[in-house]
Amino acid sequence: MRRQRPTLIAVSTLIAITLTTAAPTPATAAPPDQVTALTAHQADGYTTLAWQPVDGATDYQIERTPVDADGAPTGAPTIVGIWRPNRQINQQAPTFADAGYNPGDTFQWRVRARTGTTEQPYSDPVTATTTAPWGNPDTPGEGLRTGWETTHAAQYTSDTDEYAYTAAIDALSDRVRVVELGRTVQNRPINMLVIGHPTPPATPAAVAATAPVAINCNVHGNEPGDREACLIMARQLAFSTDPRITDLLSHTTVLIVPTINGDGRANNTRGNSTGQDLNRDYSLIRQPETTAYITMVRDYRPVAGYDGHEFGNSRAGDLPMLPPRHQNVAQPIFDQSQDMIEGHMYAKGAEAGWWACPYGCEGGGNVGLSEETILRNTLGLKNVTNSLLELRSSGGQTRPDEGNTANNRRRKTYSAVWTFHQFLDYHRADRADILNSRAEAIETQAANTGRLVFRGSRPIPAHPAPHPGDSPPPLDAPPADLILDTPPCAYKLTDAQYNGARTDGPGGVGTTVAQRIAAHGWKVITIGDDHYVPLNQPERGLIPLLLDPKGVEKLTDGERIHPTLTGRRNGPLVVSGFTCADDATINGPVTVRAGAALVTTATTISGPLTAAGAAGVLLADSTINGPVRIANTTDTISIIDATIAGPTDLSGNTTGTDAPVLAGTTIRGPLSCTGNNPTPHNLGIANTVHGPRTTQCAAL
Repeated sequence: MRRQRPTLIAVSTLIAITLTTAAPTPATAAPPDQVTALTAHQADGYTTLAWQPVDGATDYQIERTPVDADGAPTGAPTIVGIWRPNRQINQQAPTFADAGYNPGDTFQWRVRARTGTTEQPYSDPVTATTTAPWGNPDTPGEGLRTGWETTHAAQYTSDTDEYAYTAAIDALSDRVRVVELGRTVQNRPINMLVIGHPTPPATPAAVAATAPVAINCNVHGNEPGDREACLIMARQLAFSTDPRITDLLSHTTVLIVPTINGDGRANNTRGNSTGQDLNRDYSLIRQPETTAYITMVRDYRPVAGYDGHEFGNSRAGDLPMLPPRHQNVAQPIFDQSQDMIEGHMYAKGAEAGWWACPYGCEGGGNVGLSEETILRNTLGLKNVTNSLLELRSSGGQTRPDEGNTANNRRRKTYSAVWTFHQFLDYHRADRADILNSRAEAIETQAANTGRLVFRGSRPIPAHPAPHPGDSPPPLDAPPADLILDTPPCAYKLTDAQYNGARTDGPGGVGTTVAQRIAAHGWKVITIGDDHYVPLNQPERGLIPLLLDPKGVEKLTDGERIHPTLTGRRNGPLVVSGFTCADDATINGPVTVRAGAALVTTATTISGPLTAAGAAGVLLADSTINGPVRIANTTDTISIIDATIAGPTDLSGNTTGTDAPVLAGTTIRGPLSCTGNNPTPHNLGIANTVHGPRTTQCAAL
């Protein structure tokens, strides 16, 4: 696991301390076991209460009383929070985030320790006015409010209000562009806010070049707290002049999808209008909603993400989180995701008073497993550092005032606002590590080494004591019959499998396997009536889950194609048909004939490599001791983590919508790319070229 450390970054008034009210100095010494040094720090939608710990305290009760401008009570004092040692990693500086109130109102707080069931004296009180909803009501743009805000959390924002609100942000802010990713089954738009400073990049490819972050706010229609948080944060990002915000948006692009499941949100149902749980469909993409999101991931290439949910467990933490656990996820992505959660969110949560913990941290049951259909696992298999976010759906014993529905909704939404801002801060501070982890993961996956697991999760141990929560997610070890120790080189699909009609979509009509593979962005080689999906590409861990006969939730039973060339070969090699070389040494020139394909991993070619009119050339973790010329290819080109000791030329390749990839490769000579359609790209992983780079490859 990567290092555990706090992230040193300035936090703005949007999410950090904006006002501190300290307790007055008492005239006499405090009674024994009385809480002292109580402070109240105001932030967006919540108040962080902090105090000196009392020796021997079992827990602490937090009391809040509404008061007027003169500090006179206007209502009864209420116990609104219980602090317990399992809430946070810093036991010597207890904090509690109180968010069960209408922002902008004034309150008095007191805190008392309990030893067992014995209540100790209350602290001296502190009084403060809480922070009003962000944005000057009289300033265009800043004055926008969601339906949830205008009703003081009595109602959630409707779909029509969401569309009007996001359209107004788009119209009033140069930083924002709203794009439609697709339509739901019932024809509601699936919108995404593309946010950058001073303006967002104009195309998906240009956005991808900024190492963007993505937040999916509402996949389960009856879990809307994160969606409200996303809409509030979108307004802040669009109009704030805070230097932290403009700095963030100057170094990345933020992608916010408020409501992927518009039909479910309109009907307040977990699934979409067909009853499908969309968070069990991100790999299979049987529904238009999940297809839209996965196509976005393909085109915009976010490097980090968060996926918002609510958790129906009143015993759990405020903010249960979980990384991509599937064992096919590359180790660097798992480690980086854990670092984001344990290294950043736990530490920052302890400062702000939020209880961040592993998903299932208290009585969680059978949650957080390895299904690749879940977005956190799908994204991990796509080399995206990411986390699930669960908002505890009810206050439970630690937030006893949340029988009040509005207060419960406020706590959920404002805790999500805090989380998403912290996510942006983590990306800003750790961008280099995130990109390095992604590059390492892509190169590892493309090398096609190691076993394949069809179900099974990496373990999530309880955080070392003191830790937030006592129960990590359950172990999910892969059974022996769902492990493939020797991976194939590729999967071969018949034309009927690849292009045949499907019945697994809405109304019994599904998109073809070919369309779904294209949405995932996988490279495919067609030779005659057969279609080959090689594994020496970035999403190697996901491909078998959908195409191998062992797949638990698969699209079809592809035929495993194993390497046809291994070991040493002396003399020229002429490739016809589909040839796969693995751990091979070829001493001589290699020629790929028209209509043929060459796929290599861990292979050395001592001689020139020439392909003219080939169907495909995919080289990964390989060395070519000679020049490389690839021209007029028809299907696909991919060169990842290779070393080429000679001039490299890609010219006249017309591969449809599948852009040639040249990533993480060292070329000891000139690089020339001319007349390729589409233009080659590098997946955001720079190449090292010891020579001039010209025309289409000048920036690679």
